[in-house]
Amino acid sequence: MEVRVENGGSYEVGKSGWGQSLPVPSIQEIVRSEFQLVPQRYIHENKDGPIISEDLADSLEIPVIDFSFLAKGDEDEVQKLHLACKDWGFFQVINHGVKEEILEKMKAAVAAFFELPFQEKKKYAKAENEIEGYGQNFVVSEHQKLDWSDMIFLFTFPSQNRNFKFWPHSLPGFKEALEEYSREMQKLAEELQANFSVLMGLKRDGLKRLQGGELKQGIRMNYYPICSRPDLVLGISPHSDGTSFTLLLQDDDVTGLQIKHNEAWVPVKPIPNSLIVNIGDATEIQSNGMYKSIEHRAVTNEKKPRISIATFMFPDDEQEIGPVETMIDDQNRPKLYRNIKYVDYVREKFSRKMEGKAHTQFAKLRTSDH
Repeated sequence: MEVRVENGGSYEVGKSGWGQSLPVPSIQEIVRSEFQLVPQRYIHENKDGPIISEDLADSLEIPVIDFSFLAKGDEDEVQKLHLACKDWGFFQVINHGVKEEILEKMKAAVAAFFELPFQEKKKYAKAENEIEGYGQNFVVSEHQKLDWSDMIFLFTFPSQNRNFKFWPHSLPGFKEALEEYSREMQKLAEELQANFSVLMGLKRDGLKRLQGGELKQGIRMNYYPICSRPDLVLGISPHSDGTSFTLLLQDDDVTGLQIKHNEAWVPVKPIPNSLIVNIGDATEIQSNGMYKSIEHRAVTNEKKPRISIATFMFPDDEQEIGPVETMIDDQNRPKLYRNIKYVDYVREKFSRKMEGKAHTQFAKLRTSDH
């Protein structure tokens, strides 16, 4: 039996359309139906690139940034941030000041949502012309390969962007947990943006002013069910985020995230109570390619489902993004990306399936344009 999350048609944010996504079956319901074989549409034949073992990944010293030092303006930590963004496009953040209780409440709220009966979750399914809600995104064809995950996506900041019909109001404590978590992520994001601003040769409020005010925020909550053949499927296909940057909270005891580094997939072992930050496409464009948006994916396992919570920070729809002047040097670092309205970039991203770094190519100038 195939259970679909209906109403996955095109969607809009405010007055500007972001794209469209076709309705797809709920993976949780497929797993509950005690299927015998992984359906063909979920089998990813060629998973590109080798996977580095967890032991070797530990020795690679994936960057860890101590946020308490960064917030004090510690020069060594700022330099570490520069190298993390330049060489990896990704880092883990410790001592970020968000209480463990807030992180645990958020994880518990997300787990409780995905434990709801399917008919209850369906009440929050993505409707036509809306990006928010329960279902899946980036499904643009009846023939493309699908990911082994379910999700709910909600706009969370500014508060006037919230559409409460998609918030699971039947779930006690969900709204309060999400609002509190969203506030904490916004505070962290402001400090990170100020540091990125300084790294790009601007004042602390330089990027904020260029982007016309505070970054917007949306939170995607992912559920990765177990799979009897994890070698055949992907929880999320390889992609980079179309954000300024993303803050990720994941299960402390289930490794599922992999990042692409030097053409190999590196598993990211979570540090308990840490947050993961990855550079998004908008920052790659603004830094004129100095800081790369990182290609990443998620894998599944046979034994334990996994939850992750991605907080996307992004500019206003109408804001133009392009390389900042301080990152352009005609002799040594000519302008590599064109200026583009953020909503146009996102529309292009949503018009495709998730496919690695294809989206940033869309914003690159051709050599003849230099």
